Amino acid sequence: MPRFLPFHALRYAPSTDLDKTCAPPYDVLNDSDRASLVAQHDHNIVNIDLPIATSTRPDAYLAAAQILEEWIQSGVLIRDVSPSFTLYRMQFRDTIGNQRNIVGVLGGLEVVDEGTGDVLPHERTTPKAKTDRLDLTRATDANLSPVWGLSLAPGLSEILNDPAEIVGSHIDEQGVTHTVERVSDPTRITSIADCIAKYPVIIADGHHRYAISRTYRDETRLRTNSTSTDAEQTLTFVNELIDEQLSVAAIHRLYTDVSATALLETLAASFTITEAPPISATTLATMDKDGCLCFIDGDLQTKWLTPRADAFDGIRSLDSARLEHALRDLAHTVSFQHGVVEVVDVLSQQQANAAILIRPVSVAEIKRTATEGILMPPKSTFFTPKLRTGFVIRELNTRD
Repeated sequence: MPRFLPFHALRYAPSTDLDKTCAPPYDVLNDSDRASLVAQHDHNIVNIDLPIATSTRPDAYLAAAQILEEWIQSGVLIRDVSPSFTLYRMQFRDTIGNQRNIVGVLGGLEVVDEGTGDVLPHERTTPKAKTDRLDLTRATDANLSPVWGLSLAPGLSEILNDPAEIVGSHIDEQGVTHTVERVSDPTRITSIADCIAKYPVIIADGHHRYAISRTYRDETRLRTNSTSTDAEQTLTFVNELIDEQLSVAAIHRLYTDVSATALLETLAASFTITEAPPISATTLATMDKDGCLCFIDGDLQTKWLTPRADAFDGIRSLDSARLEHALRDLAHTVSFQHGVVEVVDVLSQQQANAAILIRPVSVAEIKRTATEGILMPPKSTFFTPKLRTGFVIRELNTRD
């Protein structure tokens, strides 16, 4: 089972305004977002996590490493005196208005070879350039953005519920309150580590970051002739795989290189197609209640798609899997977008010919995926809220 270890966390100094120095994950930020974050504070984490080349620092990754070292030397970032875990709490209202309280823990999760061990993927990944994160890790010798892992350990949430030393909080642009607490008590550290190490961990978000960690680990082993460096683990947020500790949204489908008419004609073989009202705040709730998907064409005209009972024999009970099966013989290009408003905006700007709104995957289905060793189609799940970068940096200390 996977080891989960504390480490000497690198954190912003206590007086730092974390509302201005923490940031969303690097992969949801565009150039404008980055510029806005840098303008908020000279020490915003994107200076390191999303570096850019400048006239004075033409190598972006080397610049990130230099900035990190400067911030450590000047006291912007301070290293914990002893190994610690970090409790990470998120308080928010979900898409249907329920108050949610999620608690997990940041630590170093063992990096295992693909297809071995008990750190498991839950969905197939799409091809993606990996050199950026690998080059950044090589240059900084640090984990900056955490992977999100789901633990099958029963009772983990109870172990994490008790408060620890608050070291920071941050309210993001969605109104989510993020709070981090340092756990330095050796007895509690052992309790958390032992609980997580007894059961498999499923990668919920950050499959590519975990793959990068595997590559970096292998490079470090060759360079150091050692299997005991900090590269053997990677920064990971772990929480319990239970309904009350997860908020799972859908990632909807956008279609190009095919007409809306051709899509509907093909879908008619697998779905009952009926008229639907215009998109509204109740669309997703109706889909959940009636067990259907929602088709939207380029003119924002809508149809309900109700799966036919006889059309999906042997296909997993997932909207993403049903669509893959139904459209398998139709030439098309599919892309992915979370958020109904965002989907409508894409269609309004004529950047796609049609879209299909799908329903979130259940926690039970995610758990079944792990226990049976099968994978969902790409972009089947969207875990919310997104973890912020900047609360904790994990140094790897692998230099010769």
